[in-house]
Parts: sequence; structure tokens; C-alpha cells
Amino acid sequence: MDSPHSPSSCSSSSSTCSFEGQTTDTIYLETEEPQTPLAVRRALQLLKSGVPELRIQAARDIRKLTKTSHRCRRQLSEAVGPLVSMLRVDSPESHEPALLALLNLAVKDEKNKINIVEAGALDPILSFLKSQNTNLQASATAALLTLSASSTNKPIISACGAIPLLVEILKDGSPQAKADAVMALANLSTYPDILSIILKTNPIPFIVDILKTCKKSSKTAEKCCALIEPLVDYDECRTSLISEEGGILAVVEVLENGTLQSREHAVGALLTMCQSDRCKYREPILKEGVIPGLLELTVHGTPKSQTKARTLLQLLRESPYPRSEIQPDTLENIVCNIISQIDGEDQSGKAKKMLAEMVQVSMEQSLRHLQQRALVCTPSDLPIAGCTSEVSFK
Repeated sequence: MDSPHSPSSCSSSSSTCSFEGQTTDTIYLETEEPQTPLAVRRALQLLKSGVPELRIQAARDIRKLTKTSHRCRRQLSEAVGPLVSMLRVDSPESHEPALLALLNLAVKDEKNKINIVEAGALDPILSFLKSQNTNLQASATAALLTLSASSTNKPIISACGAIPLLVEILKDGSPQAKADAVMALANLSTYPDILSIILKTNPIPFIVDILKTCKKSSKTAEKCCALIEPLVDYDECRTSLISEEGGILAVVEVLENGTLQSREHAVGALLTMCQSDRCKYREPILKEGVIPGLLELTVHGTPKSQTKARTLLQLLRESPYPRSEIQPDTLENIVCNIISQIDGEDQSGKAKKMLAEMVQVSMEQSLRHLQQRALVCTPSDLPIAGCTSEVSFK
């Protein structure tokens, strides 16, 4: 994904292509292409000048012009090369204006993303990740997040050594830089072989720290869990997660309060752990109060979440194996079995209440289903027995 907050949000309040206070949507140079705004042509002319101050002004203008206008991003694509060259000069005052202009050029524009990397922007951007200037460091992280949304760029970014630097941002960066670094790593992790590189940096403690402090329904929490889920395929990451104080609890809290996608990643992570070593991870997961959230997911989660939640509930009970016909392998019996083992009246009471509510919801859904079928069932086309419906948890 692209940077969700783009540093341009701190720029001038103008969000249209403007020049000296005039809207340029209808102002064109007669000698130029009829669809090219005057402000765009002016910015390109300043950028190509040899005067550092004018080039910095051009970068600032390009940042404003491309803040919300995809058309301006297309028209200013030729600015990529000169802006990248500004990242390489010794004059520090040119770095951030050029970087922010490139960031806005890249947002939601695949071609510009690729062109920026091909123009050689990664080397200076990675050097800015190590800068003592926190604003420049944050802008570089946001730029890397946006560039990493391109599948073409992912292996190139990884090969340049960006991953250890992003993990350092997770550890020591500003709150916004940490959030952007998590999302950049999540972007990169979807490319084959990059996950193994992330694994070597031992990122779990830093991801958990971010997850514990961020809002559980936020995009940051979603991307933290999107990283944790594949990482816990590896034993060292499972051990790291369970060793971090509040690590499992943070994942459980996302399972309860996150977005639908976040909850899917969270239950997937817990299920992976329990499937890898049920004896080792069953108790730590249970003691964090996961049952109510799992019960809710079996009804209100995505199809994948529902399946994973039911499977995890089966693994969390006293015996993971199917019961006899006397005690059938229904969700209700599975949950009752787990509740009987839970220490703590609060969790047990909450789970029992939610289970009762689920039974009521299921009965209401079944009744509606019966009523709907009664409207279409006739003796000539469907036997009476065919109009019945079982009460079940799905």
C-alpha cells in the first residue's frame, strides 16, 4: 500500500494545482500543450535551472501540485530525474523538499514509483533512514513505504539493504516513522524470500511494542498482525512472541477489536502457534482470554476467520480429538469443555454469556431460514422434510 499519511499533509493548505494564488486548471501557456497547466510548466522550468534556490522552490511547488492531483503527477513525471539528483547533492536544505516532492509523485502512480527507483533514489533514501534529522528520517521512511507498494520495486528495495534499516526505525524511530516502517515491511514481506530476510533481524519485540501501544482498530495494528502471522511459522518468532510481556495479549486484543482483516491475521497467528506445538502454546493463549473473541469470530468474522476460529477452539479444548456420539463435536460442546477448564470467573462468565447469545442468534437465523423456505416450498416440488433446518454454529 502507499503511505497513508503522506508528509504532504503538513504542507500548505492548498490542495489544488495553484500558482501565485490563481487556480491553474484553466490557465495554460498558448505555446504549450493545451492540457498542461501553467504552474506545471513553470515548476519544470525552475527545476531545470542551475540555481539551487529555484530548484528547491520548484520541488516545493511540485509537492503542492501533486498533493491530490493524479493528473499533475502524470504531467510532472519528467521531474523525477532532476528531483533524484537533488537528493544526491551536498546541500542538506534540498533533500527534504525533493524527497517530499518525489513522495507525492509516487502516491497511487505505479509508473512514477518504478521510475523513481530506476533513477537511483534508493541509495540516498536509505542514507536518510540513518539521519539524525528525525524529520528527514520520517520522510524517507514514508517514501520507502510508498515505493514498496510496487511489486517491481520490492526485490530491489530488499537487495539494497533496506530491511535492517527499517527494523532499526521500528526500534528507535518517531511514532509515525515506526508505523510507516511496519507497513513498509508488511508490503515487502509479500514477496518471495523477503520474509526470511526480515526473520534474521529479530523484529518481533519491536513489532509487539508498536502493537501494544497503537489503536487496535488502526491500519498500523493490521499491518503488525499481517507481519506476525507469517513470521510465527518460524519457531524463533513464536518463542520471541511468547517471551515478550503482553505479546500474546496484544494479538488477542486485535482479534477482539481490530478490523476484519486484522482479526483474520490475529486468529491466523494464534492458530499457527497452536498447530505447531499445542502443548506449548495452548495454555498461554487460553490465559489471555481469547475465547470470547473466538466465539464472536465464528459468527461475525470473514469466512477465513470463521474457519480458523472454529479450528483454534477445537485445539484449545482439553482434547483436540473428536468426541463420541454421546458428546458430539459441536461448537457448543467444544466451548463448554474449554469453559470448564478456565480459571477466572470473569472470562468464564463472559464466554458463557456470549455462547448463549450465539445460540439465540443461530436460532433466529434458522427461524428466518425456515420462513423463507416456507414461502417457496409446495407439496408438489419439495417434501415437507426438506423445509426443516438444523440449529448450528457456522
